[in-house]
Amino acid sequence: MAKTSKPKATTSTRKKMSAAAASTANKPRKKGRIKEYFKGVKLEMKKVVWPTKKELGSFTAVVLVTCAAFALVFWAIDSGVLAAIKAVCF
Repeated sequence: MAKTSKPKATTSTRKKMSAAAASTANKPRKKGRIKEYFKGVKLEMKKVVWPTKKELGSFTAVVLVTCAAFALVFWAIDSGVLAAIKAVCF
């Protein structure tokens, strides 16, 4: 397979590209862009299927129980490693 290489940009091409980038950076922002953004956000938020209170309560309970279980596991591992280090080093 023959490799195709991209043509290298000449200095005049680089100047044109940098001038184009500079001119777009210096243009003033359109006033309605922020407003349009928040309109889009509002439309997307209407599409969200929100959980019911019952679902939210059960999801919260699952998260709390999972956090407590992981905390206990990490505490047990930490205590075991600390006991092992004390037994070996001291």
